[in-house]
Amino acid sequence: MTMIGETWSLVGTSIATTMFFWTMFDNYFPDHLRSSILKKLASFVYPYINITFNEFIGEDSDEYMDLKRSDAYAAIETYLSGKSSKQARNLKAVVVKDSSQPVQLSMGENEGITDEFEGIRFSWAVKKNTSRTQSISIYPEIDEKRYYKLTFHESHRDFVCGTYINHVMQEGKAIMVSKRQRKLYTNNPSKNWESYRAQKWSHATFEHPATFDTLAMESKKKEEIINDLIKFSQGKEYYAKIGKAWKRGYLLYGPPGTGKSSMIAAMANHLGYDIYDLELTTVKDNTELRRLLIETTGKSIIVIEGIDCSLDLTGQRKKEKKKANDEEAKDPISKMTKGEEDSNSKVTLSGLLNFIDGLWSAIGGERIIVFTTNYVEKLDAALIRRGRMDKHIELSYCGFEAFKVLAKNYLDVVSHTLFATIGRLLDETNITPADVAENLMPKSMNEDAETCLKKLIEALETAKEEAEKKAEEEAQSKAEKEEREARRCES
Repeated sequence: MTMIGETWSLVGTSIATTMFFWTMFDNYFPDHLRSSILKKLASFVYPYINITFNEFIGEDSDEYMDLKRSDAYAAIETYLSGKSSKQARNLKAVVVKDSSQPVQLSMGENEGITDEFEGIRFSWAVKKNTSRTQSISIYPEIDEKRYYKLTFHESHRDFVCGTYINHVMQEGKAIMVSKRQRKLYTNNPSKNWESYRAQKWSHATFEHPATFDTLAMESKKKEEIINDLIKFSQGKEYYAKIGKAWKRGYLLYGPPGTGKSSMIAAMANHLGYDIYDLELTTVKDNTELRRLLIETTGKSIIVIEGIDCSLDLTGQRKKEKKKANDEEAKDPISKMTKGEEDSNSKVTLSGLLNFIDGLWSAIGGERIIVFTTNYVEKLDAALIRRGRMDKHIELSYCGFEAFKVLAKNYLDVVSHTLFATIGRLLDETNITPADVAENLMPKSMNEDAETCLKKLIEALETAKEEAEKKAEEEAQSKAEKEEREARRCES
């Protein structure tokens, strides 16, 4: 009993002494000195630093519409996935829709693992904060805020901030790129943008099989385009050095059926880029166009197909539209009977130019912008000059070298006695690769390679005859017109 009494007496004395010194410290030490001493004591007792990475950007905002999943959180989740499956006991299966690995294992809540990099150990944990507000939320899932917490010794602060976090981000993003399935996007009408968690772009998995190997084009031209694409994709430092936004414009032009869409698919497959198919007629004005651009990601191709007929972008076409509007005013039912849709788009030429070549075009980087047209002569020169559409690629009628690619693709034939006849007819006839491919494709189990080649020869001969007949009719029409004009002058 005596020893217990002495122990309690010693504890009481220690507490009283501690309170005395704390009172003296709190009352007589300056604030800045007191704060410095407390930090040093805390560092001595717990020499570790914590960094948190929230799942959503804008969690501190009152506007739920501003919430966006953090790229850093996604990269960390991917980076730790392999380690989580080996170390963690509480795992969560995350369904990744746009990945070649549809189920990804990650740490469950309040679970932790360790990571080692360059001989230094780091601790990672998943935490969750649950809101304690009494209000009823129409967005209940947002009331639970998840985050990753990184813990490390304070002596490694500079290494973590300068090297380790960058390593985690780069590795996580690289894993995401290697496993992801590429996407094909299309823009949604702006009237749906303001609904809860609405997206400006809808997407589907991009599965187009076209490659440069299957593209019906001269090999020299293919090689030139491939080299240009590779040079661009590896040019981040070069573009920064010369002071230009990391983007490149391609103009694809030629008759319908010459492979413009297949060319875009081959470009995307070769580089591993997503495709954003921008429908300009659903974009109301230049502001909406910029908002759509902001929502696109790097490593992507932004496509505007049929740029010549997407909008009225030239003065000549505006005059034609005014004339059409005047006619419709006189006959308001005519537009309805034609079944035309009224486009209220107010996107201007200057707005489109700013989109592809202005200040807003530099956002994100590593983007390719592709315009396609069947009638390049209709486009405003300012829209397609070098620096905006840097590379102009003409996709024309099928030549013999392009035919051999199609024969290999469709019939698995690299040489045949009929090739000479086909080569001669291709030199004398304009026929698109799409028409050649249609004739080469077997329509039944009984059609072999020779049958398909003969069918193509018949199509070429028919096209040649029709072209000659059309040329004769045009020549006759021209002669008759000149004769009428000559008679008019004589009279």
